[in-house]
This record gives sequence, structure tokens and C-alpha cells, in this order.
Amino acid sequence: MGLTEEINSLKEQINKLEEMDKVKTKKFKFPFGKKITSKQKASNFVTVLVINENGTYKFEKYKIEDQTILHRKIPRLASSGYVMFDKKGNPLIILPNWSVEPFNPISSYKKSLEDGTNTIGYRLLMDRMQREQTTQKPKMSGMLKWIIGIGLAGIIIYALLTGGG
Repeated sequence: MGLTEEINSLKEQINKLEEMDKVKTKKFKFPFGKKITSKQKASNFVTVLVINENGTYKFEKYKIEDQTILHRKIPRLASSGYVMFDKKGNPLIILPNWSVEPFNPISSYKKSLEDGTNTIGYRLLMDRMQREQTTQKPKMSGMLKWIIGIGLAGIIIYALLTGGG
């Protein structure tokens, strides 16, 4: 394999990587008919993501009454701690089908802090390491300083001895 063939193969790999970077990720959208309108928000409706025992999921829409929702004729908790909102203010509850208590983001956050699996500290450490890495300048070695100094001194002495011109 010649040098030009290797260069061409490397160029092809770079082009493939650039094309992969150009691919845009699609934003999440609620399924048709499960998104809550502003009128329904005022009437305490919520989108529920039901997770079944076999790992499948399904979106459903329920009305919150007395801090509960009625899923398959079983009342499930739906207080304010269990309701999550996206950027547009759409309410969402994640409900495992086997439990009457939905997913609670607050207790999950506290548990991650206790277990040490939280990413906040990691992110701060990585930012700090990257800042230090980019701000460090390579130091000039001591020997190089001496060589430059002797060279400048030699030029000045030569200029003085020859009359400056």
C-alpha cells in the first residue's frame, strides 16, 4: 500500500466522520392525540407515559382528580412531586404499570447524590481540567534562553566594534 493510497483512505474516513457530525438529531414530540392543549392544562389533564412489565411503553392522557389519576380502574398517585414539565410547559408523569407510585424525579435526584452517581461534580471537574489544559503555555527551557541571550549579546558587541553600521 503506497503513501498516496493511505492518504486517500484517511481522507475518505475524515469525510465519513464529517458526514456523521452533520446528521441532526430529531427533537422529541408527543404522539398524536396525547399532547395536552392549554385548555386541558387548565382542566388538570396530564400526559402519562405508562411502562409495562415487558418493557413496552404507551402514552395516555388522564385527568387529575384529588391528586390521583384512574389508570385501568386503579387509582394512582399524581401529586405535584410526580409531575414533570418540558420547556413548553406540557405536564408528564412516568408511571410503571406495576406500581401505584409514579417516578419521582426529586427522590431520584436525592438518591443519586447519596449513592455518588450524580454527574454535577464530574462536570465541574472536567470544566476545570479543560480550562487548565488550554491556559497552560509551554515554558521556554533554560538552555534556550542562554543561547538567545548570547546571540543577542554577540550581535550588540559586533555592532559596537564595527561602528554601528
